[in-house]
Amino acid sequence: MSRQSSFEIAAAAAAGLVFGLGLVVSGMSNPAKVLAFLDLAGPWDPSLALVMGGAIAVGAVGFAFARGRATSVLGLDMRLPGAGVIDRRLVAGAAVFGVGWGLVGLCPGPAFVALSTGSSQAIVFAVAMLAGMALYTKGES
Repeated sequence: MSRQSSFEIAAAAAAGLVFGLGLVVSGMSNPAKVLAFLDLAGPWDPSLALVMGGAIAVGAVGFAFARGRATSVLGLDMRLPGAGVIDRRLVAGAAVFGVGWGLVGLCPGPAFVALSTGSSQAIVFAVAMLAGMALYTKGES
């Protein structure tokens, strides 16, 4: 393994750790807090709106910095998402994601963070998510 690839792995691990810690500190990995945010008719908890607003602001700065660059800070090829077509598959996928998030209070990132607690809810969610990914991949081939 080259020195650069070791650095890339360390940088990715550090970024993942910061992301995971942010999810824990913000409460995004707590399904009860997420469901309280999504429940507009009940005892609504608006605090996650501030978390999402902060994330959008940081992301906007990051994308503005990255736009127009050919390589990342690590010297890797810059691969930013492009504008895509809004089709039936995209809308259906977004709807399934939203319904799942609203029913359980977890989405992929926080679910993997919640796995560290041994939560049976997080385990069932992660297994179902991985099974869905496998079915999707099988359907693509």
